[in-house]
This record gives sequence, structure tokens and C-alpha cells, in this order.
Amino acid sequence: MIRVEQVTWAEGQALIRPIREAVFIQEQTVPVELEWDELDAGCIQLLAFSSNDAVGTARMTAAGKIGRMAVLSGYRGFGIGTSLLSKMIQLAQKEHLSAVVLDAQVAAIPFYQRVGFEVASEPFMDAGIVHRKMKLFFDVE
Repeated sequence: MIRVEQVTWAEGQALIRPIREAVFIQEQTVPVELEWDELDAGCIQLLAFSSNDAVGTARMTAAGKIGRMAVLSGYRGFGIGTSLLSKMIQLAQKEHLSAVVLDAQVAAIPFYQRVGFEVASEPFMDAGIVHRKMKLFFDVE
């Protein structure tokens, strides 16, 4: 059973850091200095749990930029990423944002397109990985 919880950076970083270190720094060889920034404390943070194990995370800035979405390798393919993204979209709508954006690794574009995101830029490099900006617009009533 998958559970997604919103946490603050202060209360969640002890669980968030190992996930992001495993996925971004170890697996994808993102330099440590590029992974950690000053934005975390001001972001909405999510943690995904399988049983009682923290296995995924994502964050969103107040302006609606989703990022640092990561699921531990042994837990991929079970809908955890979709659960994280769905919860983040719900939170963005609750904040009355008209859209959310993210910088998707090119290999992950089909995942985001299944949820309704559209490619919104040419390819660009970030941390040595090809990305494209993607947007999801909400119906505003």
C-alpha cells in the first residue's frame, strides 16, 4: 500500500535526503552541489511510503514548479511516481495555481504526458542530463 504525505523540509529532510542522494547523486551522478539548494525549506514537500519505508519524494515551489521527483529504484513501476504527481497537482489546484511546470528528463516525458503535461521547450542540459520544460494547465472556473 502506497501512502503520500505532505511534510515540511524541517520534519521530512531526514527521509527525503537519502532518497534524492540515491536517485540523483548515486544513480544519475548529479553533482552534490547541484542537488542541494536553498529552495527546499520554502517548498511543498511530499514523501511516498510503502508500508513504513520512505521510497519517493517530490517538491513544488510556491510558483508551481515541481521538481526533485524521485522514487527509489526497487519501487519503480508500482504507481508511486503517479501518486506523488497526482498529490502535487491536487495541492497546486488547492493553491489556485493556473498551471504547474517542471523540467523533465527526456526519458520521463511519456510519464508526464500520461498525466496531461505538454512539452513547452526545446531540449536543454541540466546537471549533464537532457531535459525539456513541461506544463500542465488547469481549467480555471
